[in-house]
Amino acid sequence: MARYLNRLVTSTALLIALIVADRVGIGLLQISSTHTLTGFLAIAFAVMALYYAMVSWTVFAVERRHGMPGEVKMLESLYRVLAFFGLLAGFVYIQGKLAVFGSFFSLFGGMLLGWSLQAPVSGVAAWILVTIKRPFRIGDRVQFPSLGLTGDVMHLSAMYTTLNQVGGAIGSEEAVGRNILIPNAMLFSNVVINYTAQQETSYILDEVVIRITYDSDWDTAVQILTQAAREVTADIIRDTGQEPYVRADNYDYGVYMRLRYITLATDRPRISSLILEQVFKHFQDNQNVDFAIPYVYSFKRGKLASESHSSSLAEKQAELIPIQSITDGSALLVELGQDPGAIEPLARNIADKGLLQPLIVTRNPGEDTYTLITGHQRLKACMYLGWDMVPAIVQNPIGSEIQPFRSKGARTSSSGQTFGL
Repeated sequence: MARYLNRLVTSTALLIALIVADRVGIGLLQISSTHTLTGFLAIAFAVMALYYAMVSWTVFAVERRHGMPGEVKMLESLYRVLAFFGLLAGFVYIQGKLAVFGSFFSLFGGMLLGWSLQAPVSGVAAWILVTIKRPFRIGDRVQFPSLGLTGDVMHLSAMYTTLNQVGGAIGSEEAVGRNILIPNAMLFSNVVINYTAQQETSYILDEVVIRITYDSDWDTAVQILTQAAREVTADIIRDTGQEPYVRADNYDYGVYMRLRYITLATDRPRISSLILEQVFKHFQDNQNVDFAIPYVYSFKRGKLASESHSSSLAEKQAELIPIQSITDGSALLVELGQDPGAIEPLARNIADKGLLQPLIVTRNPGEDTYTLITGHQRLKACMYLGWDMVPAIVQNPIGSEIQPFRSKGARTSSSGQTFGL
């Protein structure tokens, strides 16, 4: 700032000296019939003094409000252009051609000025219309499809609409703090979508897509998805009365389950993330549904397939399952139940050494029950001992519960083959 003040003082001192010299009749050179070089230099130094005065004031104002040095450079360049035109006008005036210059400017300058101000005038007109009609307001989330921009309206001035960009730096619909200036004149020629025109329409339809395997239980998957959406968007459901629902379609490795729900237009990423978190946790806890991944039938199925086929059932991990959930329609259990003494020796052995060989069962899809395959006597012995839980190997992991399709009029022979009537 001191540099500009020194130049201001120097220009002012020279201006005063030239004015005094012109008054006392000391003219260096006669430029025109009425003006000398001293008078032109006085005009020039007056313009320079005004230029440095404006720059000094600008530096003081910017430093006072802790602005950036770039602001001073921008305004200084503007002042420099104005000073140039001021010197040009002074030179024309000294030459006595000011009237001719004014006539020339009135012929072509008006047309040039009107052409150059067409966009700014359109911008001001758009600003006035937006202010009056209010198709969007400060704080609304708007989208410019033709520009590929979405943002929250931060400020609306006579020339620009300032948006806080949504997305861009990240692949999400969250404001990233990057300000974008949209010329108001573009509002006349671009489609603007307002997500939040009114309070009651600030909700939009959104979806979370989950890929499940073909062997997952359909009803269980739908229940998990819709319940997760209900828990996260309970307030929105209460306000709108619209329940979440599921739409599905096939793809190469499973089924796309599209959970659709009403969400806040400005809070989509957080809500969808919470729903996905709930779905993931419930899928991990449920044995009847599984995520589908490319090239592998399912994660759980692929994990089992990677194990050696030569490994025995005893080497596989057994699960503790409730005895009450094990069902069997054979007569063997009934007979053993009528003659507890037949299993008493086995029961004593299990009581002493434990159940060395787990039962083998199959899971019943969509139910919390199991069908016993082998280990009938061991099961009855455990029941005789009063056990509530029994170790068992589930022979059919996720992926083996699907039953073969049988058309109407077909029956199964005693050997297990299916044939038509």
